[in-house]
Amino acid sequence: MNPIAPGTDYWLSKLFYDLQSAPLAAEYRADPAAVIARYPVDDDVRRALLDDDMRVLAPRVNAYLLRYYFGARGMSDEAFITGIRELGIDG
Repeated sequence: MNPIAPGTDYWLSKLFYDLQSAPLAAEYRADPAAVIARYPVDDDVRRALLDDDMRVLAPRVNAYLLRYYFGARGMSDEAFITGIRELGIDG
């Protein structure tokens, strides 16, 4: 696994936290790349966000924010829990 660049965790977490705002969440659903561009995340994280790649995102953020993000993206709790378990995280 590649080391995480300094600040990546913070900005990814900040994005996930900010997406709790209904207007920003709606904007994100309409144009995720435009919203992501406002946050200084590295290219791996940017791709993972656009692909909803849990394997890349999970180690970088708090599980609560991760669960919220995937729920906001339309993933059911069951699918989220299955994905986390497949990654070996039972938290």
